[in-house]
Amino acid sequence: MSELEPQTYQVTRADLVRYAEASGDHNPIHQDEDVAKSVGLPGVIAHGMYTMALAARAVATWFPGAEVVSLGTKFTNPVVVPADWPVEVEVAGEASQGDDGTTTVKLTVTCAGEKVLGMPKAVVRA
Repeated sequence: MSELEPQTYQVTRADLVRYAEASGDHNPIHQDEDVAKSVGLPGVIAHGMYTMALAARAVATWFPGAEVVSLGTKFTNPVVVPADWPVEVEVAGEASQGDDGTTTVKLTVTCAGEKVLGMPKAVVRA
């Protein structure tokens, strides 16, 4: 197994607005502090699929031009995005070659030192 250079991405509220427009997911927990807190969240949170997309971006950085055969995860902890400053999401990975020409990448996705995705994994073919 080989360790891959960790990738760090800054996430802002403006990013969440743009993602909502692109995805059509306008759930107010991703933009409105009061609504997010009213449903028991610590504040506005990033879309789970946006967080997963950051993991995919890291995989694309590590393996440019490779075919992504699969990408999966469980959404375990929210990425809380403050109103006044960006939050950092770090994606780390370990790659192992398969016998079938694929590479499996075990991912670790964290924010503020806490894992935010459970069992994230990608399989790519060069």
